[in-house]
Amino acid sequence: MQVLTVANQKGGVGKTTTTVNLAASLALMGARTLVVDLEPQAQAGTALGLNIPSSEVSRSLGWALQAYVQGIETDLPGIIYDRSTLLEPFETNGVLHLLASEESTMSRAQDLLVGAGFAATPILRRMLLSLAAHYDYVVIDTPPAISSLAAVGWAAGDWVVTVCFPEYATVRGAVTLAGSVKFVAKNTDNECRPQYLGAVLNKSNPPSNWKQQEVDVRDGMISSGLLPFVGDIRQSDLISRSFAGGVPAVLGYTNLPPGKQYAALMQEVLTRMDTPQATWEIAPPPFAEEESVV
Repeated sequence: MQVLTVANQKGGVGKTTTTVNLAASLALMGARTLVVDLEPQAQAGTALGLNIPSSEVSRSLGWALQAYVQGIETDLPGIIYDRSTLLEPFETNGVLHLLASEESTMSRAQDLLVGAGFAATPILRRMLLSLAAHYDYVVIDTPPAISSLAAVGWAAGDWVVTVCFPEYATVRGAVTLAGSVKFVAKNTDNECRPQYLGAVLNKSNPPSNWKQQEVDVRDGMISSGLLPFVGDIRQSDLISRSFAGGVPAVLGYTNLPPGKQYAALMQEVLTRMDTPQATWEIAPPPFAEEESVV
């Protein structure tokens, strides 16, 4: 089982859409895939067409985290939601499951994690390892902050991907995230050893239409050592439409640009997982003609 965490300390960069589309891409390829929603606002659940009703809060990840912090045994497989119905239009043996979030229980879990300190950082990692026989991949959506919940998400991952979009602040957030990941092993006595995998440029325009800020952002991603992926995710109304419809773009618009871009990004992520960093293809510096920079 490989665990991929998607993170940035700044909100609104597209972490959730990246998470669910990478996970759905894996499921389309035939992988048994689990999405873990650590975001109290439960955005990954919304993007997969599920919101936990008030009668089922005991099936929330926040509830399970509270139990684990307090040493209470929990039937983790029993609270997982099956979203594989989203794969029915496709010929695949893949599985798409969800450990869903709910605001009140996740907020309470965060309070308990804060009280437990660094000792609780590996808790999600331990929980997921108990499911290792059931899944090939886990993809984790994290809160947009440097918080106990976010740290638990980084620590749970084998790999961490960050997401930027064409604003200067997102690069700073990604750099902070990449730096924080390096300290996880030390803070967990090497129980958790996530590796930083790279940065996705989201909501981008075609390079021929880049403004100066977009050029500067891509330059900053490269010069800051964020190891940007070659493939960008381009700005598209279809992505927000797919989020609202509860079907990831890679499933709802498979043969249109958003679906193709997410599928290509997932292939690039898998290549980096399987090869030494020295061999990774890194996005080149942007080249903008004077007339295309406005």
